[in-house]
Amino acid sequence: MAWRGQLSRNIKELRILLCQTSPSSSPARSFVEKNYKELKTLNPKLPILIRESSGIEPQLWARYDMGVEKGIRLEGLNEAQISKALEDLVKAGEALKA
Repeated sequence: MAWRGQLSRNIKELRILLCQTSPSSSPARSFVEKNYKELKTLNPKLPILIRESSGIEPQLWARYDMGVEKGIRLEGLNEAQISKALEDLVKAGEALKA
């Protein structure tokens, strides 16, 4: 999972939107609980924003250079799929630089 250490090279900001109580946000909450510390340790200067709002659909957003943003809906995804979605956003940022 070497891509985890390259988040800050390819992404300027990472936002995770989720609901504190809804079942659809449960995998996203679990992903944050298990992975936030490692992601922040590997990318200390990268803003990783966790936005909680009642009733919101779980989403993952990445902001790249020049204000370009990409988002992925997380509803129905498990933790492994959320990790894969984050990896895809990192690779998309790498492609934008090329």
